[in-house]
Amino acid sequence: MMKIKPLITSMSIAAFAASISVSALAAPNDNSRAADKLPSMAVLASLNVQESRSRSVDGRAEVTTPTAKPDTNTAKPTDRMNQLINAKQDAQLKADTKTTAADNMSAEELTRKDQQSDSTDDISEGQAVAAPSDLSSINSSDPLAFELPKHEQRQDFSDDPTIKNIEDVDGKKHTTLNLSNYAKQVNGATWSPNMKVNSAMTIKMQALLDWNHASPGAIDGGWGMNSKKALINFQNMKGLSATGKMDQKTWNALIKNIPANKPVLVTYTLTDADIKTNFASTPSGSEAKSKMKGLYYQDIKEMLGERFHMDVRYLDKLNKNKAYQAGETVTVLNTRGPLKERITRVVANKADKTLYAYNGNRLVATYPTTVGSDSTPSPQGSYKIVNKVKMPWYKATVGEGDQKKVHMLPPGPNNPVGVVWMGLSKPSYGLHGSPKPEGISRQASAGCVRLTNWDVLEVYANIENGASVELK
Repeated sequence: MMKIKPLITSMSIAAFAASISVSALAAPNDNSRAADKLPSMAVLASLNVQESRSRSVDGRAEVTTPTAKPDTNTAKPTDRMNQLINAKQDAQLKADTKTTAADNMSAEELTRKDQQSDSTDDISEGQAVAAPSDLSSINSSDPLAFELPKHEQRQDFSDDPTIKNIEDVDGKKHTTLNLSNYAKQVNGATWSPNMKVNSAMTIKMQALLDWNHASPGAIDGGWGMNSKKALINFQNMKGLSATGKMDQKTWNALIKNIPANKPVLVTYTLTDADIKTNFASTPSGSEAKSKMKGLYYQDIKEMLGERFHMDVRYLDKLNKNKAYQAGETVTVLNTRGPLKERITRVVANKADKTLYAYNGNRLVATYPTTVGSDSTPSPQGSYKIVNKVKMPWYKATVGEGDQKKVHMLPPGPNNPVGVVWMGLSKPSYGLHGSPKPEGISRQASAGCVRLTNWDVLEVYANIENGASVELK
């Protein structure tokens, strides 16, 4: 959850260090207020965050190509043309090596990358707001109101396709035609005792958890921190022993309400509408962001990653050599259906980095989340949801004193609070989305509860104003 005033500064987070030994713990017999009674997630799971979130699709480890060393026995090029060719080849080899290395970053390295990216953020405080339809009717005492200078007045985002891209399950035309052998292996994977760890089974387990609304976050083919938590959460939802390890009872519960022939990986044909979606690079700094028409997806792969709940790098692995043009088919994840449960209260647990969603006292869904940070901790206590806003604007304050400036950042998936803001009765705090779904549970937030855009939309669709939010 993001604290909105004061708000986003350069964020810092310390990566988890060593794994914690796991002991099998039984879920409480009384399923009421399950998360309230649960031991800390850090005790239940071995949260070894040194996972590679980009295992190769055939289960083998990626190999980083070393930079070529010069052969001392080879004569040096004698003409300028050969020198230029050799220099270009060396530069390309270094670039390929850098790309491969980035694709195999540990969680600690990814955290550093996120910190470097956040360091370009100049916002000292801010406020998520709903765009008013009539500026003349603004009430300055309304915490959601703002005065928007004429030169910064932007388009109405009520019909923006971003939400539809994520939510419109029926509009996605899936088939199982022309699937690769790897995709067929994933779809046919079945768990059995003592089976060896493999990429196909990992993806199927992540998908099954997603379908059962124990969200693993961005699906990436690596069994990392969020996947381990999701498995423990699912076991608690079903009243099973919360070991964080697969067993026959857990497997049976995962597949119980899932059609036997439901494929995990499917092919999707890109449409003209997909290609014509508004895309734009997200600039650094709030002033530059405020001049954008919208903080859109930066490219089609980012859009497809959010639509299909996938880490973009895993999407790339499944679709090498694809041009992403209209009429082309790509392999994607077959995402979950809607949650058919009302959410009456949620519990955001900072230690577990999890948002627990309840219908009464029954745990119905869980989501990986970022809840505050050591420098900007979230408050503890019980609050209420007081407003819900899709595609919020963001009022960013930069600088202090005479240097203070206010910029209105337009809506979009790369807005600081993503595509949804749900404000709490604690002013300046709320539940919201994120422009960096792969960073959920690793990033820090400035006090609020941060979820992936697709997870926060699921909460938004099933919770009402007045619902209870407990921050632990």
